[in-house]
Amino acid sequence: MSFPLDQMRALARSGPVVRVVVADTKGSVPREVGASMLVTEDDVIGTIGGGALEFDAIKQARSAKENTLEHLPLGPALGQCCGGLVTVLTEIWDESRLAALEGAVVARPLPNGVTEPPITVRRILADARCGLGLTAAAIIDDWMVESVSRQTREIWVWGAGHVGRALVGALAPLPDIRIRWADSARDRFPEDTGDIEPLIAENPADLVSLAADHAEHFVLTYSHALDLEICHRILGRSFETLGLIGSKTKRARFRSRLKALGHNQTQIDRIQCPIGDPSLGKHPQAIALGVATEVVRCGVRGADMDSKSA
Repeated sequence: MSFPLDQMRALARSGPVVRVVVADTKGSVPREVGASMLVTEDDVIGTIGGGALEFDAIKQARSAKENTLEHLPLGPALGQCCGGLVTVLTEIWDESRLAALEGAVVARPLPNGVTEPPITVRRILADARCGLGLTAAAIIDDWMVESVSRQTREIWVWGAGHVGRALVGALAPLPDIRIRWADSARDRFPEDTGDIEPLIAENPADLVSLAADHAEHFVLTYSHALDLEICHRILGRSFETLGLIGSKTKRARFRSRLKALGHNQTQIDRIQCPIGDPSLGKHPQAIALGVATEVVRCGVRGADMDSKSA
């Protein structure tokens, strides 16, 4: 988990936002260090594990007048069965404080801590300026240090029908993901798309050129012909992954048609069809669950590889 700077700046335009972050843990606890939630007067975004811990943290965040650091034994203090110890940092952020942040790492003293950064923190900040980011949130010599959240994965959802809506609903809360959602008309999208701006084109395939070379695509429009055209254009450029909704029959037909369009077998074999986990069934939410699970797995594998190469 990391510091969601862009999201916090957007929220702070309407007033101060309180961030509650798990700063340290011992023993069995609901969430890991760095897990956080943003608390406003009307909304809560994210989670630190639910239950009494989260309920009390939200209540305190909404009445907070200053930053606080609490060490909470989950059993005695909150009646939770985990039995571990959670250190919770609650911080009030406004536009001016957020505007002053820069760089890839956010480091600040704990409440009532020393205001001068220790040598360990200064080294981390220096490394960050050289492009060496922190891999995990942590308390370091009475300072809280976190990497700034970057939307490093770009996921394109092609189609705003039942499956598209279910998939976006499953993926949108995940960290470090930028969702690009495309279809042919505004009325095909739900009225409220949250932070996701719909991408609209009479022929959505024309939008493929806007995708990053590392984009992950899920093609699930209302039209087999449009699905084919989108796949055709994606295969003609760089991409990370390409999933296509459908059956084994659709996969076989698309293979044949894409080969006729000039794509080689190696490139065509990169298409995953059907998407999700077929054993879960064909309900839109079941498909979305299978896809989201694989998206999370890929993210975990990528993080593991990054940590090994660091």
